[in-house]
Amino acid sequence: MESNSSLEKRSASVDDKAHDPPRPHLAAYDVDVAAELTAGTDFVLDPEEAARVRRKIDWHLMPLMCILYMMQFADKTTLGQSAVLGLLNGPHHYLNQAQFNWLGTIFYLFFLGFEWPQNLALQYLPVGKWMSINILVWSIALLCHTAAKTFGEFFACRAFLGICEGAITPGFMIVTSMFYTRQEQTARVGWWFLMNGAAIILLGLVAYGTLHIHSTVLEAWQWLMIITGIITFVVAVLFWFLFPDSPATAWFLTPEERIIAVERIKVNQAGVENKHFKLEQFVECLKDPKTWLFFFFSAISNVTNSLSNQRQLIVAGFGFNSLQTTLLGCVDGVVEIIVIFCTVTSATHWKNGRAYSGVLAYAVAILGSILVNTLPSSHRVGLLFSYWISITSIAPFVVMLAWVGSTTAGHTKRLTTNAIVMIGYAVGNAAGPQYWEKRYQPRNHVPWLILSICWAVSALLLLATRAYLAWENARRAREAPDARYDEVYVSETRADGTVVEKKVDKAFLDLTDIQNREFRYVL
Repeated sequence: MESNSSLEKRSASVDDKAHDPPRPHLAAYDVDVAAELTAGTDFVLDPEEAARVRRKIDWHLMPLMCILYMMQFADKTTLGQSAVLGLLNGPHHYLNQAQFNWLGTIFYLFFLGFEWPQNLALQYLPVGKWMSINILVWSIALLCHTAAKTFGEFFACRAFLGICEGAITPGFMIVTSMFYTRQEQTARVGWWFLMNGAAIILLGLVAYGTLHIHSTVLEAWQWLMIITGIITFVVAVLFWFLFPDSPATAWFLTPEERIIAVERIKVNQAGVENKHFKLEQFVECLKDPKTWLFFFFSAISNVTNSLSNQRQLIVAGFGFNSLQTTLLGCVDGVVEIIVIFCTVTSATHWKNGRAYSGVLAYAVAILGSILVNTLPSSHRVGLLFSYWISITSIAPFVVMLAWVGSTTAGHTKRLTTNAIVMIGYAVGNAAGPQYWEKRYQPRNHVPWLILSICWAVSALLLLATRAYLAWENARRAREAPDARYDEVYVSETRADGTVVEKKVDKAFLDLTDIQNREFRYVL
C-alpha cells in the first residue's frame, strides 16, 4: 500500500513534554483546506443544520451552474443550428460540408490540447474566478463569429471556444465534489447537465425568432451568434461576482456554516481541495485501472456526441423544411431533459445501480438507432420518433461524470482524473464529426451503425468498471484495519507566538482513494 510521501515523524508541539512520543505530522500545505476550519475541533454535526446549509448551497450554486451550462451547450451548438439558418446554404454561405465538419473537430482538438493546462489552472487558481475569465473570453469568441467570412476566421473562433470550454465541465465536477456528499452528487451533476436540453429549447426558439428578422445587413445565423454571445457575456459577469471558489471561503456562508459545509462532506473521505500539486498523486492516477476505464468510456461514448451538431441536418434529411426542423429541434431538448432526469434519478435511488441505469439508457438508444436505419424513408414521423428515442444515449455520460467524482480522492489525483476523462471526451468528440460524410446523406446508414456499435461498447465498459470497483471493495473489506492516519497533526502559530498542534481528521488529510483503505467505491 502506498503511503503519503509528505508524512513525516516529528516531535510534538513545543508545549509538549520532551518525553512524549513523536506524532505523525504534516505541513499545513499538505492537508486539505478544510483542515484549517476543522482541525482540533470536536464538532458535532446537527442533521437539521446540515440540511439547511445544503439547501442554502443549492440556492446559491445550482441556478448559476445551470444557467452557465445551458449557455455553454447553446454556444457550442450554435454552429449546428446555423447550418439550417443560412451558414451552409444561404445567399452568402461561406462554408461547404467538409469545412463545416472540420469546424466541429477543430473545437475539440483545441479542447484536447488545452485540457491539462486548464486543470492545472483549476488547481492553482480560484476555481470560480478562473471559470469566469474563460466564460468572458468564450462570449467574445462567439460574438466574433458574426464577422467571420472565411474558413480560417471561423477556425480561429472555434479554437478559442474549444480552449475555454476545457475549464467548465472539470470545474463543475470539482465544485460539485467540494460542496456535496457522494449520495448527492449524481443528482446535482444531472441537474446542471440536463440544462443541455434546456439549451436546445432556447436555441430552437431563438433560431426560430431570427428567421423572422428581416435585415439586409445580417443573416439569421449571425443574429443567433450575437444574441447568444451577449447572454453569455452577462453570465460571465455574474459568475465573477457571485460564484464561490470553495465552501471554506464561500461568501454566502457564515463562518459557522462553512464549518458545517465541510463537515457535511466528511463522509466522502475526499476533502475539499488542496492548492499544492502532489507528484505521487499524479503518478498514482496514471497507474489506477479505473482511470483508464473512465477514459475509454468517455472517448468511445462521445464519438456519438456528434449527433448534437448534426441533429438539424438529420431531421432535415427526414423530409422536413427549415422552419419545421428548427421548431422540432425544441423537442430534442425536452426529450434530453426527461431522459437525463430519469436516468440520474434511477442511478441515485437504485442501490448500487449507476452502471445498470447507464446500460438501460444505452439499450433504448440502440433500439432507436436500429429503427432509424430500418424504417422506410416514407415514414418520416416514425424516423423522427426513432431519432428522439436515440437521445437517451446522452444520459450515461452524465452518470459517469458524477461517478468519477465520487470514486476519486486526493485533490491532485481528482483533477488529473478529471483531465484524463475530459481528454477522452475531446478525443471522441473530435473523431465524431468525420463519419458524417455527405455521401451517406440523407439517411446516414453508416453513421447510425457506428453509433450503435459505440453505444454497445460503452455499455460493456460501464459494467466492467462496476465489476472492478466491486472487486476492490471486497478486497479492502478483507484487509486488517489501517490506523496509520488516525493520529495526524498540523502546527498552528498563534498571535502570541505559541505553537500548538491540532489533530486533523483523516477525511481532510488529502489522501487518495488508494492511500485511504477505509475509502469504499460507490457502485
